[in-house]
Amino acid sequence: MEVGLSVGLSGQIATEQRLTSLAQNVANSRTVGFRATEIRFEEVLREADEAQISMVSEGQEFISPRTGGMEKTGNTLDFAIAGDAWFSVQTDAGNVMTKDGRFTVDTLGALKTLSGNPVLDAGGAPIQLDPTAGPIEVGTDGSIIQNRQQVAGLGLYSFDPGLDFVRYGESAFIANETVEPLVDRGDVSVMQGYVEQSNVNPVHEITRLIAVQRGFEQNVAAVEESEDSLQRLIQALNRG
Repeated sequence: MEVGLSVGLSGQIATEQRLTSLAQNVANSRTVGFRATEIRFEEVLREADEAQISMVSEGQEFISPRTGGMEKTGNTLDFAIAGDAWFSVQTDAGNVMTKDGRFTVDTLGALKTLSGNPVLDAGGAPIQLDPTAGPIEVGTDGSIIQNRQQVAGLGLYSFDPGLDFVRYGESAFIANETVEPLVDRGDVSVMQGYVEQSNVNPVHEITRLIAVQRGFEQNVAAVEESEDSLQRLIQALNRG
């Protein structure tokens, strides 16, 4: 009976964690550059009374590598990356990596995110433009051109969030030791006038959310039933 309670509790913990990640995915299904959280569960075998009992681990979260849909905006300061690369941004928490390429240029010519954080070039320095030099054109390699001259370049970086990822805001992750600038990569290119949407499939995630919610309710009911049975057994033994 104790084993049944332990198995039920392990399932309850696992489904509760999955509910949290699914709810976050659904809430950010229209967030530019958002990357969905997935969870990998593993079976855990426990020895009990010379028998192996199958239980569920709490689960290991990881970031989905799927690409989000490309949406054309026509805004010259909106950028999306075709391929496996990230933008780098300087924040009060250190450098962060993001797929959200919605940028602005302030009155001094600094290229920044919508929240006011400096965008970095391939050398890790904030990008500085001339606010009086006219329209900005960006090549597929990230080169920034004003008045027919290259004045800067968008930094494109390889990055693996890993299993110990730390989110920053809705669409960014704290940089880790896997970050490296990409140079002369034919399989990565910048698309000006586009943004990469969330990689969440809302219909799929909502369906999964409903299924996991039902599983959670079933686990709760199973745990409560095990607890009731245990209490009845204790009471019967006390009367005896």
